[in-house]
Amino acid sequence: MTQAFASEEMSPEEAAAAASACSREFRADPHPVYAALRASAPVCPLKPPHGVDTFLITRYDDARAALADPRLSKDMYGAIDAYHRIFGDSSIALDDNMLFSDPPKHTRLRRIVGTTFTPKRVESLRPKVQKITDELLDRCPASEPVNLLQEFCFPLPLHVICELLGVPENERRQAQEWSATVAQTGFGPEARKALELAEGNLRDYLVDLIARKRREPDGALLSALVTAQDEDGALTDHELVSTAWVLLFAGHKSTAYQIGNAVYHLLSRPEQKRLAFRDPEATAAAVEEIFRFETSVENSTFRYATEDIKMRDTLIPKGALVQISLTAANRDPEMFPDPDRMDVERPNVQATHLAFGLGPHYCIGAPLARLEMQIALATLFGRHPGMALVGEPEDVRWLTVPFPAFRGLAELPVVLDPS
Repeated sequence: MTQAFASEEMSPEEAAAAASACSREFRADPHPVYAALRASAPVCPLKPPHGVDTFLITRYDDARAALADPRLSKDMYGAIDAYHRIFGDSSIALDDNMLFSDPPKHTRLRRIVGTTFTPKRVESLRPKVQKITDELLDRCPASEPVNLLQEFCFPLPLHVICELLGVPENERRQAQEWSATVAQTGFGPEARKALELAEGNLRDYLVDLIARKRREPDGALLSALVTAQDEDGALTDHELVSTAWVLLFAGHKSTAYQIGNAVYHLLSRPEQKRLAFRDPEATAAAVEEIFRFETSVENSTFRYATEDIKMRDTLIPKGALVQISLTAANRDPEMFPDPDRMDVERPNVQATHLAFGLGPHYCIGAPLARLEMQIALATLFGRHPGMALVGEPEDVRWLTVPFPAFRGLAELPVVLDPS
């Protein structure tokens, strides 16, 4: 891909300005900017489009430390003014979950969810994931251009997470549309209005769905969460709604964009593609390198400093917002030799990349994401080994919304079986 910036020519001030602006050029290729920040401003104050000053952490060692630092709180209710400015009042109804909480509440919520969202439950989905994958590919035209993101990458994890939660099939499209609106980043009055409407609709839908699961348990995850409890009791109705939302949202968007990133980079690197599908072990290893090389979760969710924190030569003042760039940390040359080269045979990458975070908030859905990625890629390239991008790799468009939650493609035009 043609780089939009030249990191070696960029001053710290220019790199900070580029990251703050979230311009189309930066969104197309943020890696040179992150390289400049790692080199000269690894803990960098930004002024992003949401209007709340934020410190961005870009080096691997700093990222690991920050992800596990209890002084960086995930409880956005504690930073209520900043929360309201970024998300608005309506978001609170969906954000009372383990993603936006600290111990002991986070510990309790995660423990209850963990009793139901088990590796055994995830593994039991394998035949269903394979079936959904095959059915989606059966519907795709083989010899005509197809937007794989729309026809495959997004529907697959949506159907899987809905299957896991127990969302009826005829209700999934509407739930996806509301989720898509919530995921869109915008800070103007119209964007706020659309966001509030979608959040209200999602909340009402989940309240009704939970009530149905309570009346007629079906063995799916949401039904299990309704009855799950530990020594501190069960989830409240409010916590159930918010937990269902975070599982639906996190279990859908991030995996969809990650599958798209993987397909794009493998199609752009034929030798890496060949190595990735020699056998199941090679595919599993390739998936981990893709998580490192182009993770779909570019930055951690917000944290805020509960006290003054000195990191390297920078003081993060009490109350300041902090984001950790997982994308930048995963390309740190101090940790990963030749980090801008995708190497599906890179050793020990699963144990070291930060695509799923670290510490108490390590992604609870990581096993499901790995399962979906491995099945999706092995099946897709197994059935269509000659698949090709439409146009040149550098012509593919990346998401360019102002402050995206995800690093992913806007579209992925391919021909599955070129003549």
